[in-house]
Amino acid sequence: MRKALRWLLALVVLIGTVSTAGAATAAEPKAVDIKDRLLSIPGMSLIEEKPYTGYRFFVLNYTQPVDHRHPSKGTFQQRITVLHKDVSRPTVFYTGGYNVSTNPSRREPTQIVDGNQVSMEYRYFTPSRPEPADWSKLDIWQAASDQHRIFKALKGIYSKNWVSTGGSKGGMTATYYERFYPRDMDGVVAYVAPNDVVNREDSAYDRFFAGVGTEECRDKLNGVQREALVRRAPLEKKYAAYAAENGYTFDTIGNLDRAYEAVVLDYVWGFWQYSTLADCADIPADAKNATDEAIWDSVNTISGFSAYTDQGLERYTPYYYQAGTQMGAPTIHFPHIEKKYIRYGYQPPRNFVPRSIPMRFEPWAMWNVDRWVRHHARHMLFVYGENDPWGAERFRLGHGARDSYVMTAPGMNHGANVAGLVPDQKTLATARILDWAGVASAKVQEDPSAAKPLATFDAGLDKRDVEREPALRP
Repeated sequence: MRKALRWLLALVVLIGTVSTAGAATAAEPKAVDIKDRLLSIPGMSLIEEKPYTGYRFFVLNYTQPVDHRHPSKGTFQQRITVLHKDVSRPTVFYTGGYNVSTNPSRREPTQIVDGNQVSMEYRYFTPSRPEPADWSKLDIWQAASDQHRIFKALKGIYSKNWVSTGGSKGGMTATYYERFYPRDMDGVVAYVAPNDVVNREDSAYDRFFAGVGTEECRDKLNGVQREALVRRAPLEKKYAAYAAENGYTFDTIGNLDRAYEAVVLDYVWGFWQYSTLADCADIPADAKNATDEAIWDSVNTISGFSAYTDQGLERYTPYYYQAGTQMGAPTIHFPHIEKKYIRYGYQPPRNFVPRSIPMRFEPWAMWNVDRWVRHHARHMLFVYGENDPWGAERFRLGHGARDSYVMTAPGMNHGANVAGLVPDQKTLATARILDWAGVASAKVQEDPSAAKPLATFDAGLDKRDVEREPALRP
């Protein structure tokens, strides 16, 4: 009888144990999918998800106030993308300063730290534009505040270190963001970022063009540029036919003649921005004896005759607006061209923005940023290309800067990157990026020369060619 009771008691205990274990298992929280976590953020909505091996890639809209000082006065949908690897990895915050790509890609710092990447479309670039658009709310502080809100929204998911980055106008954007919200990021990598502190003083560009590359190459480029203005009449007839064939108009800039000269005057700048010294072999060697077709083809290939048409300018209205209100724009001289051939010179940004949009320049805006970088930069890396015109006026560091660097990639253009730096600077830059991202190994911390990207190169994600933007734009 006692044995039977003991057996029954043991059975009850066993059943209770199994039931309790089952109940505990049932009560364990189910892992929440990253898409659900992203979409649980107030104001976040999904446009689409695209597959990529090893990642999740999301194209999203995020609701932003038109005016961060007065959030109640309207909102707009800002497009962002998230290249998700793992919430345990650091995150790189990227913007190119223009439209955002809706295809998976990985910027150089993202490869270096083997992390996630959040990419932001700059406000007022279509479709991330309020309707109707109050253009007075397109300034560097409002854009930095866009980034700040996105960072705050995503930091709860991606809790590890963050590094911001961008190239050209995107490098400027990353710098302005750091100036206004210096506590957000753990590091900044700004590529080929112009710094036009005093808009009316642009002699640095003239000095650059007087010595860039080789004399032979400069002479060839100058010859084609001059010849395109000497042959203005026949080439403008060709331009008119080209415009008619493609339905191009010239209301914003004023007329075809202004557009033609603007394209031609961009020619030398455009070559050095996107080409290399080796590409000089493709430039007509004897411009005076070259055919009209050869001159046209060379200018069109490098500058693009569609650039200053209404259709070519429309997408870039937000950039020209900012250039004419805060960021400034370069002006250079052309000592190799007689004055009688130049009617307008480098035209101001005002000429490239519809007159219905009011503009007023704020000369203190860039001075403020420049002064802050010189005296307060922390964990900032600026990378420039030796042969890139935009680097003629660059960010510089003062005595107040800490753990910050300005480096130049020899022979490189507007696509300069860390990989193109000389070996000791390359490893130092890589080591600092790893450290800022919180993923530097003990070996790298002890010996920066051991630093290298944590992720292997992926041809589908890590395309390094700089995207050619026709016309004079960073």
